[in-house]
Amino acid sequence: MNLTSIVYINNKWLIVGMSAEKIILDEKKDLSGIIPSVNIDKASSGRVDINVLISRVRLEKQKENKTTLVFLGLIISLFIVVGIILSI
Repeated sequence: MNLTSIVYINNKWLIVGMSAEKIILDEKKDLSGIIPSVNIDKASSGRVDINVLISRVRLEKQKENKTTLVFLGLIISLFIVVGIILSI
């Protein structure tokens, strides 16, 4: 074996043995005991309930409104602090 073949084998081992995909796949296998199984008792009829969709959209809108209010509050607080600092 020459030096180039040793380096090639070493690099190949590092790529296969140390890849992030393998680590992620191993972690997914280990989570099977932690994640509870979901019981699917009712059969899907292929129809979509409009009330479920509307409530999902409303929840998403409420989350967006909360984040908007938090950022707006932070910006207003920043302006107040900067105003106080500049007035001194």
